[in-house]
Amino acid sequence: MNTELFIARRILNGDKKEKQISKPIVRIAIAGISLGLTVMILTVAIVKGFQKEIREKIIGFGSHIQVTNYDNNTSQEPTPIGRNQDFLPALKQLKGIKHIQIFAVKSGLIKTKTDNEGVLLTGVGSDFDWSFVQKNLKKGSVFHVADTGIRKEIVISEKIAKRLDKKTGDRLLIYFITQKKATDSSEAMVFEQRVKEFFISGIYDTGFEEYDNKKVFVDIAQLQKLNYWSKDQVGGFEIMLYNFDDLDKIGEEVDGMVGQSLAAQTIRKSNETIFSWLDLQDVNAWIVIGLMVLVASINMISALLILILERTNMIGILKALGSDNWSIQKIFLYNASYLIGKGIFWGNVIGIGLCIVQKQFGLFTLSEETYYVSVVPIHMDLIYILLLNVGTLLTCLVMLLLPSFIVSKITPVKAIRFS
Repeated sequence: MNTELFIARRILNGDKKEKQISKPIVRIAIAGISLGLTVMILTVAIVKGFQKEIREKIIGFGSHIQVTNYDNNTSQEPTPIGRNQDFLPALKQLKGIKHIQIFAVKSGLIKTKTDNEGVLLTGVGSDFDWSFVQKNLKKGSVFHVADTGIRKEIVISEKIAKRLDKKTGDRLLIYFITQKKATDSSEAMVFEQRVKEFFISGIYDTGFEEYDNKKVFVDIAQLQKLNYWSKDQVGGFEIMLYNFDDLDKIGEEVDGMVGQSLAAQTIRKSNETIFSWLDLQDVNAWIVIGLMVLVASINMISALLILILERTNMIGILKALGSDNWSIQKIFLYNASYLIGKGIFWGNVIGIGLCIVQKQFGLFTLSEETYYVSVVPIHMDLIYILLLNVGTLLTCLVMLLLPSFIVSKITPVKAIRFS
């Protein structure tokens, strides 16, 4: 029989009518642990949700890895490369790669009777994954590129549509500056203005103004024709991965496979500022977690000290009966473990419950212009929740070892006379 556990249970299940100074202190300690764990769960869920939402939006517009010509100029329009590359079969077999698609980009100017709007056209092929655009589609539908013919549809953002006062089905004229096709190898570089007609098939909105203000989607064949490219020339390849955590590793592998004339750039490298900002959110989360654990530990230390002082008489009797210091310390550590466990249980119920409610109903909203999301995002990860629970329990127990040593300072004679 575990004597220490038996005595600890008797203390916890003592006479309900007995007046104990420690009761309100213990309740406050339990409430402190519950509140602390609730805040920690919400903090991690919100930070991870925010990082996930922003990351998915950036990747949705630019994929995980882009393979382009190594000698790209400083503009946003890449130098064309061949569509049929020798490394593609091996690249498709590389573990961790989900999808590979072609793309091209070109700057253009939308002109209406009253407005001009600069845009960046992304040319997509029949292999393009529309899932991200469809997820954020507000009106209309996306178009699907065929291997034959050229589509005139265009998908634009809601912000562009509002500024130009356009809706789905409306006609758009987009003007381009293109290098004129040379008829003679000695002919000097000459640029010409060209215009193309498009019809709005869909309108999307991601809340990410940096992209929504300029990004539109068209058939890649339109850009190939504008640039005087052949059907086998594209701007590059976009590579999607299964797991973002593999980005750096796979990025290096891809860069080694594509050869010296091409370069593989990860989305993290092309958007270093945004990803550095996202990584900084982890520091904020650690600060909140550290403060909450500290507060919870201080609450439990206070409660344990009150419990020990309240049971000084019992400690003296147990010592007189032959119990050693560690045996008596274990009684109070059992007590503290139960109280910590109770606090952790209610902290999980409240914290996870609030996360589920927010995820399902989006009760708390944000300014999309400032935070890039319209509601507080939630991403719950079982591993993080388990780590928070175990970390809180162990930290509190370790910090409780020090006040429990007060037991060794109590002498039986003085303790029995203590009242």
